[in-house]
Amino acid sequence: MSRFFATGSDSESESSLSGDEILPKPVGGTFGKQPIILSDDEEDTKRVVRSAKDKRFEELTNLIKTIRNAMKIRDMTKCLEEFEQLGKAFIKAKNIVDKEGVPRFYIRLLSDLEDYLNELWEDKEGKKKMNKNNAKALSTLRQKLRKYNRDFEAPIAAYKQNPEESADEDQEKDEDSEAAACIPPPPPRRTVNEGDRQAAEKKKEEKAKKKQHRKVKRKDEEGEEEEDDNEGGGEWEKVKGGVPLVKEKPKMFAKGTEITPPIVVKKLNEILQARGKKGTDRAAQIDLLHLLAGIAEENNLGQGIAVKIKFNIVASLYDYNTNLATYMKADMWKKCLDSIHDLLDILFANSNMFIGEHISEDSENLSNTDQPLRVRGCILTLIERMDEEFTKIMQNTDPHSQEYVDNLKDEARVCEVIERAQKYLQEKGSTEEVCRVYLRRIMHTYYKFDYKAHQRQLSTGQESKSEQDQAENEAEDSAILMDRLCKYIYAKDRTDRIRTCAILCHIYHHALHNRWFQARDLMLMSHLQDNIQHADPPVQILYNRTMVQLGICAFRQGMIRDAHNALLDIQSSGRAKELLGQGLLMRTMQERNQEQEKIEKRRQIPFHMHINLELLECVYLVSAMLLEIPYMAAHEFDARRRMISKQFHHQLRVGERQPLLGPPESMREHVVAASKAMKMGDWKTCKNFIINEKMNGKVWDLFPEAERVRSMLIRKIQEESLRTYLFTYSSVYDSIRMGILGDMFQLEIPTVHSIISKMIINEELMASLDQPTQTVVMHGTEPSSLQNTALQLAEKLGNLVENNERIFDHKQGSYGGYFNRGDRGDRDQKDQYQRKEGGYMRRGYRRDQQGQSNY
Repeated sequence: MSRFFATGSDSESESSLSGDEILPKPVGGTFGKQPIILSDDEEDTKRVVRSAKDKRFEELTNLIKTIRNAMKIRDMTKCLEEFEQLGKAFIKAKNIVDKEGVPRFYIRLLSDLEDYLNELWEDKEGKKKMNKNNAKALSTLRQKLRKYNRDFEAPIAAYKQNPEESADEDQEKDEDSEAAACIPPPPPRRTVNEGDRQAAEKKKEEKAKKKQHRKVKRKDEEGEEEEDDNEGGGEWEKVKGGVPLVKEKPKMFAKGTEITPPIVVKKLNEILQARGKKGTDRAAQIDLLHLLAGIAEENNLGQGIAVKIKFNIVASLYDYNTNLATYMKADMWKKCLDSIHDLLDILFANSNMFIGEHISEDSENLSNTDQPLRVRGCILTLIERMDEEFTKIMQNTDPHSQEYVDNLKDEARVCEVIERAQKYLQEKGSTEEVCRVYLRRIMHTYYKFDYKAHQRQLSTGQESKSEQDQAENEAEDSAILMDRLCKYIYAKDRTDRIRTCAILCHIYHHALHNRWFQARDLMLMSHLQDNIQHADPPVQILYNRTMVQLGICAFRQGMIRDAHNALLDIQSSGRAKELLGQGLLMRTMQERNQEQEKIEKRRQIPFHMHINLELLECVYLVSAMLLEIPYMAAHEFDARRRMISKQFHHQLRVGERQPLLGPPESMREHVVAASKAMKMGDWKTCKNFIINEKMNGKVWDLFPEAERVRSMLIRKIQEESLRTYLFTYSSVYDSIRMGILGDMFQLEIPTVHSIISKMIINEELMASLDQPTQTVVMHGTEPSSLQNTALQLAEKLGNLVENNERIFDHKQGSYGGYFNRGDRGDRDQKDQYQRKEGGYMRRGYRRDQQGQSNY
């Protein structure tokens, strides 16, 4: 009798032999161990003997599982190690693979792994975040896999053409293995005859038909379930992890509890205790606070409780994103604006309520209406944080999308909130808080061009329609608003930063509206240029923006030299985009780490506040052209000629290097072509290169008064071309009438007279004016080109002789080079020094040396 029947009753043994029992599937792969079932006529246990195919394929599948798990977590080092082990295991199974063929699951892994590695390789951002080992393993594995897959190109191509077939085959194998695990095998040692074999084949066919029928039925049932869900109005609900969703709102208080202010405050503190802790559901916490606010309103607990809860709701909305770089989602942003509006409504409706950070929680009065209500909190902090969140939203939105336009529409609501907070703090806030909220108002006003005020200036001679329209226009004038807010900060602020920002914004606003002299005087009086390098980066960015706007304003007013000086520092650095906070340069990316890059990105200016960089560069180059070309013509043969603008000279050299000069296309090419025309005195060609349809579309039409700027440019080109012409061709003329010059450059005779007089007074032109005949008489004292070349050669030879004498004296131990030998008086001074003081070398020393050398 078997030892398994030594214990237990007969009923137990009978039940153990029943055919309805289903044994569990052992743990393992698709080619795992078969279940061990004992027959009733065996006395000893028997082992299942697996074939070599099952062993090798199980080893491959286990390695494949490990590789796929490493792919899920992007562990490239683990993937590389397991792939090498998989290659070795495949070599071991080579004999079986030659007989059975390459298994489909192996081909599927090679194909999926190749696609996965290509996807990772193309993901530039993901590669930057990888550590050094993972990046190196990714590169190595990609190269090895490409070489390895060359031997399996045909099977991989066949798999990619029909990957679903492979998945179905694997599913059928899984079902076959499950069925094999569920159905006990027939007893061993049984002879099989022909009838049994036919019956077994028949059963296999029936089983395959049933399996196919099951698949079709399952798909039909899934489709019917989806239709039932759609028709049933959401009767069924999809849940995660098998846990049903709880639709009922959590109960804040037990049934029958009397709702009083102390109980609500206690519940509020319980909710806030979880704030900031790991694992806290922030969205649920916000919902609980809204629910608590509703309960307090239903029970009429007073406005003090409502304000305290509203403060915590807004603070929880700000804390929803733990990462500083992450911006608010649209729904959270709308909730934030609505909550702040509601909070301000309550504060304006209750004049006997005081809020502030100086109020401690113990001294709060939330419900006693006999005394003034006191709530701990700071409305200004919420306003400043709201403004920062709006800036982050604009920074992280694609500026060329409709979403950016939709988000920009919210700025009106943001400004409205700031204006309401300003009115409240003017009544109940401190001077410091008023200055801070004024600065927020200024930061949303200074960069906007006031078109209504501009139109009003253009129509100053016309009568106003009515007194009401005139009052509305005065109320909307941003210049009056900026002047009032900034002057209050100048007088009351105690911190340098707020005052500095207010001054810069005020200058920017003046420059934007063509008030050049006010902007210039305010900049000079502030002395900001002396110590701006010690300010923090956002203030430096604001300073750079202000200087650029100041230079563009000077250009519009025709102050070419002032415009060039204002723009020189920004443009000469080659980093205008980065200095203005409008983007990061790729060449400097390697100089900063990821943390510094994140900080720099948070300092960027939103797109709607950007200054057009092409306009900035064009203004600078045109200003440099109007200054540099006459200067180059006046000092053509001067060896010590200095450069006014290095960037302009660089553009000229780039244009000269081109072997074939076609018509200009870019803005820079237009300026270079115009410079060459001005150098020849051809002002019409110069004007056509600067002012044309292409340049108007790129640059000049961007100005508010584009026609005025174009007329100013034409005038400046005519005047500077006249100066250049006189510098270049003055040696050709003995005399020339001013009327002829006026006709050549289409200038009035008084203007020509003024320009030539200035040139004569400044000793730039050696000539004199004959007033009765309106003629310019050239003195002819200026050297010709040959004479200039001879003078340069003489100067260079003199320098060479002086250098040779200095070297000779140095070899002889003398310091004779200390004196200038080209001057007789200086030479006498040297002789007197050697005679009276003894000097370092006696006069007779050289004669003695020469006498000895004759022998």
